Amino acid sequence: MDCEYIEDYFKRGFTTDEILNLLADSHGVVLSKRTLERILSKKQLWRRKNKTDVAEVATFIEQQLETSGQCHGYRWMHQKCWLHGIVTDRETVRILLQLLDGEGVDLRSRNRLRRRIYHSCGPNYVWHIDGYDKLKPFGIAISGCIDGFSRKMIWLEAYKTNKDPKIIAGYFMDAVINAGGCPARLRLDLGTENGHMAEMQQFLHFSENQAETDNVTFGPSTGNQRIERWWLTLRSECVQFWMDLFDKLSVDGYFSDNFLDKVRQIHNSRSPHGRPSILHAVPHLYGGRDCLHHVDLEKVQVCLDECVFKDFPCDEDVFHICVDLMSEYNLKLTNDVFETVNLYIALRQLINNELDH
Repeated sequence: MDCEYIEDYFKRGFTTDEILNLLADSHGVVLSKRTLERILSKKQLWRRKNKTDVAEVATFIEQQLETSGQCHGYRWMHQKCWLHGIVTDRETVRILLQLLDGEGVDLRSRNRLRRRIYHSCGPNYVWHIDGYDKLKPFGIAISGCIDGFSRKMIWLEAYKTNKDPKIIAGYFMDAVINAGGCPARLRLDLGTENGHMAEMQQFLHFSENQAETDNVTFGPSTGNQRIERWWLTLRSECVQFWMDLFDKLSVDGYFSDNFLDKVRQIHNSRSPHGRPSILHAVPHLYGGRDCLHHVDLEKVQVCLDECVFKDFPCDEDVFHICVDLMSEYNLKLTNDVFETVNLYIALRQLINNELDH
């Protein structure tokens, strides 16, 4: 039996019971708990043995604190450690964060939130969709969709616009194809960018044999509870780092807002506790049911014909110029944040030099 997904689930921090449920429901593989434990032991996957040296854990956390990891609390950082193959316990991560980033810990500990009650029948009952504009001054427009029951992200896309209704409809149809159906309901705001998507949702649900149902709910963004709460998490755990980084570029004179620079446990009594991926995959364990509405492929194709999909992340001419310059000057694109910033500055200077001549 291929055990790659067992190792993946283990490294993502799932418990043995959660792994067993995922194997049975998502892969059709039924194992006993003892068999799973033997497989994990054979692959030397333990949670309390062979822990990574504390110095190595500290080094990893220090590296994370240099980028958007500086926004993370100890629970999020502990999960990141596991995802990167670092075996440690949550308490060790908490202590290291206190030592390495005491100021950040103090800032995060002051947050307070009065929670509202949320109820959903199960996964794919409501998809909450909204745009996020905090990085829009720097040309990055984000669109997101979250499942109301499980809090699983259906899509999270960054592009040069999140106001084109055909682009947003493209995100929606990609998600419908990947899920094999559409949700029972959509929760949207009244922006024009949502018009195509709302019509497609109604079209996919329409049947001559069924009475018309209310499958699109419009309302203000401030009332779109699930996605608004996720935007708060995104801001605190990731986006704030990029806002600060881009602001510094602007202050240092490397961003002038012109065509060249634009790149265009839940404490809720009615919401189940658990990991989003588990809640979404096996909702019956939490008293829910999958509400996915299976759709006609011919209808899907009709909708796809009305969509526009992402192409160039910025102005097309600027994109091609940058590609040519990178080839000419042997400049490499990396995953390192600060090396990428240096690449951006170098390309910007090269283009400005050409324009000056």
